[in-house]
Amino acid sequence: MKSRTFGSVLMAVLLLGAAACAADKAIPKTDDEIAARVTHGVAMYPWYTMFDIVSLKVTAGRATLTGTVTVPSKKDDIDHLVKNLPGVSALDDEIRVLPPSSKDDQLRRELARVIYGDPAMAELAHLTPPPIHIIVENGRVTLAGVVDTEQQKAVAGIRASNVGMTFGPVVNNLVVAVPPAKKKA
Repeated sequence: MKSRTFGSVLMAVLLLGAAACAADKAIPKTDDEIAARVTHGVAMYPWYTMFDIVSLKVTAGRATLTGTVTVPSKKDDIDHLVKNLPGVSALDDEIRVLPPSSKDDQLRRELARVIYGDPAMAELAHLTPPPIHIIVENGRVTLAGVVDTEQQKAVAGIRASNVGMTFGPVVNNLVVAVPPAKKKA
């Protein structure tokens, strides 16, 4: 009896898995569906970190990628990933690779420590990838991404500005997420 129950459960799990795989292979029909699939694919790329930022625009199935990454292999991998996603008819890659710099690497780590070490940011530190992207190029710092509140945006900017290794002011391009409209009861 136990083996029959186990067999039924196993079959149900396999059928659900097959249905999920089939749904995942469905070709997106709209630019918004393609954009959602590409955005998810980039976010799930294992080497996409808080020190990279990739933005996307999709028009008539043509994906245009912009932003910066820290090493050339990330650019190549993301290109390959996006080109092979269902619904993407063409790819324009405008991602820039940041120049290698041990000083910029040190600054990135310090900025991550002070921003995500702040108690107001603790809930964001555990998200993958973290929502605040720290872009450092030749000592110049830009914060990008989406946070939940104006307070989080301000704290990130203040913490980053207090790190003494930056060259010039910190550019705070963080966007505060618009909360979903509340339903009327």
